[in-house]
This record gives sequence, C-alpha cells and structure tokens, in this order.
Amino acid sequence: MTTPLAEVASSPSTLRAFLHGLPGVDRVGADARAAMLGTRSIKTTAKKQAIDMAIGMVDLTTLEGADTRGKVRAMCAKAMRPDPADSSVPPVAAVCVYPDLVATAVEALAGSGVKVASVATSFPSGRSSLEVKVAETRLAVAAGAAEIDMVIDRGAFLAGDYLKVYEEIVATKEACGRAGGARGGQGAHLKVILETGELATYDNVRRASWLAMIAGADFIKTSTGKVSPAATLPVTLVMLEAVRDFLAATGRKVGVKPAGGIRTTKDAIKYLVLVNETAGPDWLDPDWFRLGASSLLNDLLMQRQKMATGRYAGPDYFTLD
Repeated sequence: MTTPLAEVASSPSTLRAFLHGLPGVDRVGADARAAMLGTRSIKTTAKKQAIDMAIGMVDLTTLEGADTRGKVRAMCAKAMRPDPADSSVPPVAAVCVYPDLVATAVEALAGSGVKVASVATSFPSGRSSLEVKVAETRLAVAAGAAEIDMVIDRGAFLAGDYLKVYEEIVATKEACGRAGGARGGQGAHLKVILETGELATYDNVRRASWLAMIAGADFIKTSTGKVSPAATLPVTLVMLEAVRDFLAATGRKVGVKPAGGIRTTKDAIKYLVLVNETAGPDWLDPDWFRLGASSLLNDLLMQRQKMATGRYAGPDYFTLD
C-alpha cells in the first residue's frame, strides 16, 4: 500500500486507484483451494463440536413479505431453544428480520443473549435515496436492533462509482452509532452485504470487501439470499483472505458472513474448515463468523440427534421456519 487507508477515499480517482491496485485473484486457484478444503473429513467428537459451533453461528432468518409477528415470535423461541427436548443444544447467534418486526423480536428475545439483526438500506435491491436508507437504519436501531445488515448499491459499484458506495456505508455506519438502540447507547454493528452473485468477478469481490472495510464495516456478508448464486466457498475464501489481510494492514478485525444457499450440515462444516484454514481459528467465533440461513438449523439438529442416538429424526420432528 502506497496510500494510507485514511486517505484512499479522499477523491474518486484515489479510491479507484487503490481498489484497482489490489492484487488480482487467481480464479482457478481460488476454485481449486476451496474445492480441496471442502473435501476435509471431520470425524466423531470433532464433528459434534463443529455442529454445535455452527448452530451458535447461525443468524436464523425470515425475510418474506408474508412474515407476521407470530412467525417471528415462534422463530425467536426456536433461536433460544433450538431443540426443546435437548437443553444442551446451544442457542443461535441472532435472529434477522425486517425493520418493522424488530421490536417484536427484541421483546421475544429479551435477556436471552440472542441478538436481533435487521436488514436495511432498501433491502434487497439497495435502490433508494441515501436519506431513505439512513432513516430506515435509524428506525431499526431505535427499535432495538443490535446489528444492521445493509446492502451496497451494486449499480454504483459496477459503474465504478466507488466513492458513492463508500459514502453510503459511512453514512449507514454513522446512523448505526447515533441511533442508540439495544446496545446501551453503543449503536449497532454493521454488516455490509456485497451481493457477490451480481459482482461478476472475484476481483470485484475483493475490491468490494476492501471498500466496505475501509468505510467501517464490522462484517462483510456475501448475499441477500434473493440472488443466485448466493454464498459459495470460493467467494467466501476471497472475503476471508480480505479480512485476514485487512487485519494485518490496519490492526482492525472484521467478521465474515456467508448467507444464502447454505442448507446442510456438510455445507456448514465446509465453511468452518475454510475459515480455520484461511483466516485462522480466531475467526471461529460468532463475533467474527456467521452463517445466514433459514433452513440450515434443522439439518444441524437432525445430524446432532443422529450422532447422539444413532437414528435420524424425520424432517417434521423440528419446526419448519
């Protein structure tokens, strides 16, 4: 780095030069390494530990137009006690809902330690004015959201208007802090969704990751779950390399959240291996790694029960989310 990070966003040209000066991603190499790590075999005791770790990293999510307060309350109950018949199952990390349902989730999860996350900034498209995006963020945090999952303006990014994307992240981060909310006046953590399925290249994923981190992201997240492809192992590998290198360059640690399309225990364990081998074991913690999912939790519970009893529970043994 020839330009101090504090100065890279001083002008559109400086920011562009910095982002395009990042090392290019070897696509073939990234695909091959992700595929190789995905073949690692996790056995017996280590597998049970991995399943419990993955459960504790889940952001249990419902982001549908038909969401109701009753559905959110039921999901919150499951988040706190994923298997009512087994108190040894850990709670999930967070429940993620639309802004108008934040207050319902906060009430249902009070005192549990499970966080409330909310999407904002005109999720999932990101197509709105900055004023609307900031107002939505402030409302969600004021209602008690401890985490905000914002989407970047992919149109601006792909058009090369990196400074606009940077300024929107900075403004959203400020709104998270000023709104107060459920964190004792500390505001909310900001997860920045890159929507990697629309970024086209791994080089763009790396640039968007660095752009989000420079602008103040606490987490970088792959996807909204509304665009295909959503999370993939190679894309997550690129993002994990970015947070690792960002820590080395700045001393600031940033989390990673793959989201969308992660449905099975086998998938979840592949991501845990990827984290350990790329960013390191320090990221194997819900404070630094999350799995955004709506259907993954049931498969984790089924696999956990299989390991405990030797029998698979039917898919209708657990509630459907």
